[in-house]
Amino acid sequence: MRIVIQRVLNASVSIGGKLYSSVNQGLMILVGVVEGDTEQDVEWLAAKAANMRIFDDENGVMNRSVIDVNGEVLAVSQFTLNASTKKGNRPSYIHAAGHETAIPLYEKFCERVQEFVGREVKRGVFGADMQVSLINDGPVTIIVDSKLKE
Repeated sequence: MRIVIQRVLNASVSIGGKLYSSVNQGLMILVGVVEGDTEQDVEWLAAKAANMRIFDDENGVMNRSVIDVNGEVLAVSQFTLNASTKKGNRPSYIHAAGHETAIPLYEKFCERVQEFVGREVKRGVFGADMQVSLINDGPVTIIVDSKLKE
């Protein structure tokens, strides 16, 4: 399982030209589920995302988590995070999990982050054609992979 965490001033998801969900200061998390991922991957990544110290403290040092700053979270499923670009110029998504695996793990990830953060995690719609907008604050973007544990 792979996530991309972005520190944002705001972020939103629109579907069919209509706003579906949005957040203010906090995190925008893109979530890619790979075949073979389990709830242990979810647990590790949810804890990592919720506790990642990427918000400034009073000295301007990234030393606070989204929990510490009472920030909001928007999590969007994105199978393209698992693209393989090893051969040719057309990405392969052979390692991305199918709906039967990916949907429950994405939902569980959102639930666990919500429990850690103590507030609703806003979401996109799994499999929908979404338009995602954000203002990346910093910019701060962190990629975390549960298989690599980094």
